[in-house]
Amino acid sequence: MVNQHYATFHIAGFTYWDGLDVFDELKVGTKLTIEAEPTNGYDPNAVKILFNETLLGYIPRGENDEISKFLQLGYSELFSVKISRINPETHTEKQISVTVKINKKSEN
Repeated sequence: MVNQHYATFHIAGFTYWDGLDVFDELKVGTKLTIEAEPTNGYDPNAVKILFNETLLGYIPRGENDEISKFLQLGYSELFSVKISRINPETHTEKQISVTVKINKKSEN
């Protein structure tokens, strides 16, 4: 069994963070990392999306509840995140789509 598709969405808040600083480095297939941000004043289920150390934005509210719970419980290796689509011609908030997959359990 391969990794299982979990969700696909646009990066929320891309306009407001540092994604434009690294936009030229991003391409389809680029691996990203996610981190829970339970201290976020706007959403206690907030999940940051990072390219290396650069904050690109967040998983959209409504898509983040379950992922946030797993991350807060320490299951950061459960998910793999990659850019699935880039469209520089559209509105900034819809330029980058991200796909989250659940990683297959390793045979230990």
